[in-house]
Amino acid sequence: MTIRSDFDLLTIGHSNLTADAFMALAQGSGVTAIADVRSVPFSRRFPWFTGTKLAARLQGADIAYLPFGDALGGRPRDPALYSDGAANYEKMAASAPFRAGLDRLGEAMGRFRLCLMCAEREPLDCHRCLLVARALSESGSRVGHILVDGTIEPHAATEERLLGRAGAADDLFGNRAAKLAQAYRDRALKVAAHFKA
Repeated sequence: MTIRSDFDLLTIGHSNLTADAFMALAQGSGVTAIADVRSVPFSRRFPWFTGTKLAARLQGADIAYLPFGDALGGRPRDPALYSDGAANYEKMAASAPFRAGLDRLGEAMGRFRLCLMCAEREPLDCHRCLLVARALSESGSRVGHILVDGTIEPHAATEERLLGRAGAADDLFGNRAAKLAQAYRDRALKVAAHFKA
């Protein structure tokens, strides 16, 4: 596997990968730190992805474990960041804790070959792509998504897939930025966490 240096930051979803397969993907991509953006870094079905166990495994491979779920997680604690019961990624992106989390992430990017990690395999099913990577990409960072086969999909290609799912990829008329924003909004409504009172 070729280590790609043309990305400022990577993302990965652990899904149901074995610990060895996950480590192979991270190491094969040259990752030196995992930024865990899960709100709750715990997995009952795949206990090797529980934060403490994962941190110990990563440490053995000289990969740092950085918890970011408090600021960049997809399940905000603040009820004001939900709309109609679903996490509102646009409100979250504008919140002070999220912006502070991005600042911390930027500092970490200066020290590590950083990879955001969450649970969902498909980037378009996860806030790491629809919220965090979007914000980073819009601020000029080059983001790549590590897929289960080891390829790294540029975020721009992921956005094209998003537009395709929304039926707007081949539409030559209209404002592309507005169509992309609506596609993000629609996808987020389908996959965002729901508030449990």
